[in-house]
Amino acid sequence: MSDRPHGRKEFRAVVDAEIAPHAGRFDREQAVPDSVLRRLGELGWWGAILPAGVGGAGLDMVTLGELHEEVGRGCSSVRSLLTVHSMVAYAVSQWGSREQRERWLPLLARGEAVGAFCLTEPEAGSDAANISATATRQDGGFVLRGSKRWITGGQIADLLLVFARTGRGVSAFLVERAHPGVVTRPVNGMLGTRGSMLAEIDFQDCLLGPDALLGPDGFALATVVSGVLDIGRYSVACGCVGIIQACMEAGAAFTAERGGRTKPLSDHQLVRRLLTQMVTDVSAARLLCRQAGELKDRQDPQTIMATWIAKYFASTAATRAASDAVQLHGAAGCSPGHPAQRYYRDAKIMEIIEGSTQIQQIQIAEEAYRWTAR
Repeated sequence: MSDRPHGRKEFRAVVDAEIAPHAGRFDREQAVPDSVLRRLGELGWWGAILPAGVGGAGLDMVTLGELHEEVGRGCSSVRSLLTVHSMVAYAVSQWGSREQRERWLPLLARGEAVGAFCLTEPEAGSDAANISATATRQDGGFVLRGSKRWITGGQIADLLLVFARTGRGVSAFLVERAHPGVVTRPVNGMLGTRGSMLAEIDFQDCLLGPDALLGPDGFALATVVSGVLDIGRYSVACGCVGIIQACMEAGAAFTAERGGRTKPLSDHQLVRRLLTQMVTDVSAARLLCRQAGELKDRQDPQTIMATWIAKYFASTAATRAASDAVQLHGAAGCSPGHPAQRYYRDAKIMEIIEGSTQIQQIQIAEEAYRWTAR
């Protein structure tokens, strides 16, 4: 365990050496190779959110955020896989039975079982309460029916955290992807995070035992969904900081080297204005994420709103920074395989996942009304 990277400097070194140089290939091939997935296990990154007692890295939330920021700087697709896996691992650790924790946590910690989060459906996205998948009680267990869409890591996941309606409300289930009745179809050609191996997953009369139920029957919306999405939202926010950082570094390097007949691009005031915005945004977004992480480490309930704010600011700033990075690079930034255009595509995805920009505006505005009522 001691030889694993455990701080921002070490995380950055590994990302620079082993992830960032290959991110363009992951994007083109729309997959992260098995060798990289195994390497994440060796580094302890699959189990970063889990305690050492089950084989995890036992990182505090601030350090977890730094890890996901650095991975996001190198490749948003790899960060996305780590995000959803961490969400599943967190759910099992928080709401799993003793048997579920003993069975799954060591495997999830080592990456020997990869997790995927199955909430979104063809007709239910931001409104999680509108899901239509069902789990009907039968012979002491459940029959799971329904479809899930845009499932990150769905092509390779071993363990699926699935949400479905029972007679008591929305419940969470642990379902192995190899289980009879689980049908997976790859989703290719997405705008961004193309290497995250998205899938559509159908559950066709899947017979589940009672041990598949995670947490209380009918209470998943108030417990598992809200808690797990908070972890995912935090990871995405930190990953967005990484995107802004990557855009800033790329923009500064390019404009420092290139110039016109009279002076380098870096001497132009409007170029410096764009870089100034990136420098300011990355600093502000990083501080917001750190605040959310510190509140999580203190188990302060205010972390929920702090994470909403961090994700809202960081994701919108990442989209702005990526747009400006393309602008700074000109036609080169629009060309196939150039990092700037990948940052642009990936950043836009961040404004949609784990709570869209518009949903966040609705939620965050409530804070203003709470202050007014005081």
